[in-house]
Amino acid sequence: MNSIDPAHVDPLAPLRTPDDPPCDVFLTGTVFLDIIFTGLDSAPVRGTESWARGMGSSPGGVANMATALARLGLRTSLAAAFGDDHYGEYCWDTLEQGEGIDLSSSRTVAGWHSPVTVSMAYEGERTMVSHGHEPPPEEPAPACPPRARAAVASLAPGVTEPWIASAADQGTRIFGDVGWDDTGHWDLGALADLSRCEAFLPNAEEAMRYTRTDCPKAAAHALAEHVPVAVVTLGAEGAYAVDAGSGETASVPAIKVEAMDPTGAGDVFVAGFVTGTLAGWPLADRLAFAGLTSALSVQEFGGSLSAPGWSETAAWWRHVQAYDDQEPAALRRYAFLEQLLPEVTRPWPLRRAVPTIGFGRSV
Repeated sequence: MNSIDPAHVDPLAPLRTPDDPPCDVFLTGTVFLDIIFTGLDSAPVRGTESWARGMGSSPGGVANMATALARLGLRTSLAAAFGDDHYGEYCWDTLEQGEGIDLSSSRTVAGWHSPVTVSMAYEGERTMVSHGHEPPPEEPAPACPPRARAAVASLAPGVTEPWIASAADQGTRIFGDVGWDDTGHWDLGALADLSRCEAFLPNAEEAMRYTRTDCPKAAAHALAEHVPVAVVTLGAEGAYAVDAGSGETASVPAIKVEAMDPTGAGDVFVAGFVTGTLAGWPLADRLAFAGLTSALSVQEFGGSLSAPGWSETAAWWRHVQAYDDQEPAALRRYAFLEQLLPEVTRPWPLRRAVPTIGFGRSV
């Protein structure tokens, strides 16, 4: 295992007791090997060869969220299937040894090809091409998942996941994520597991389609009739949340940064919101922190590669306070982090090494 990061922060330290569940957050899903090309001036043109100025490799898919949670100091457990090829071995080692993620509920599947995604980032957007064989016949999620404070569930129309009910019944707080509805029906009633969720976090387009509204804020209020906390991400406009129980609302603008690659930014946002929720922060603070971590992630390439930890967050905070022209109200919005952040001396933005499969084995 890697040595303990001196900048490690445990945001739940004041809340921990001997009777706590073994992990803070449980996840299940598909792990991809992501190969990311950056530094492209434009989209590849048919019949030509494009050269990228940057490239990286990392675990992707559900690994993006698992890594984001682990880097924010949460004890994270992942149940996933891994191929027994070199890609699968690389992803397993990176998550377990490099990020400290518990893979005791995961398994290696003999003869199964690891799914692969190639992502090309240009003009602030990304284009992806994926390949994978049929998934293993056995589901990676255990019938009875480990006890956890929280779990993040990827909801899909017409699909009920037994593990979600099992987790909720044993007190796990469920946070619902969702993807594009390929059926085109956008039927909120088809998300059978939504009733188990404490919070639901779609993006603006998804939220408006599911609620048949033409305004993201109206969509959030409509969703709050079905789930205790509705959070709608607004991209460059920030995010908006509604607490159905208290009637509280929160709106936080996005932080302006130079975006390199938005891959995994949504996963990082969810990880930040889950962290703040488990730590017991007010709704506006949770939303602000989620937006901050998401903004920091788009300045680097890749999904799990770009997920920020507390050292990156602290470096950003010291950096923005160094300018006299900062809006005082904007700075006060993030002052709640002051007591959590580690002391750092590294400059911001931070740059990570570019990992390539096979490097580091002889080091």
